[in-house]
Amino acid sequence: MTESQAIALFKCLADKSRIQILKSLIEEEMYVERLSERLSLTPATISFHLKKLVDVGAVKSRKEQYYTIYSINDDVFNVSILDILREESEEKDLHAERDENYRKKVIDSFFEYGKLKSIPTQRKKERIVLEEIAKAFEPDRSYTEREVNIIIADFHDDFCTLRRDMVAEKLLVRDKNQYKRWP
Repeated sequence: MTESQAIALFKCLADKSRIQILKSLIEEEMYVERLSERLSLTPATISFHLKKLVDVGAVKSRKEQYYTIYSINDDVFNVSILDILREESEEKDLHAERDENYRKKVIDSFFEYGKLKSIPTQRKKERIVLEEIAKAFEPDRSYTEREVNIIIADFHDDFCTLRRDMVAEKLLVRDKNQYKRWP
């Protein structure tokens, strides 16, 4: 089930009459007049709600002589909400673009001519700054603490704080006196 299908289904289910129709259809297949009698609603109202339920795939219909018989579509309701949430968002590219724009804005705000103007106080912004500094380290290469300090000092004078924060954020891994960039 796609994100837009799930939204349409949830909107459709946000109506007491439709829920009552579905509850009735779980018990047995029915036609409009039978549902009308059972729920004390006019056939026109039942038809209106059934159309909405059919449109979102919650209900199936079939012709039987003069009647259209309605039944619940089990497949739609056998999908868990977690499956729907795990489904890739239709706006994934838009989210990624917004994230990249935010990242660029933070980098532009805190870096000037390749130097860090100040260490951000917000953790999210600091993480972006630290990730940018981590790009100066080669993956799969070990660095001594002195080498790490020299590289970080090219960005900001407070290399001790930045080194500690990079280790805390797992951007650098420290093993004894050696540092490596996290893969």
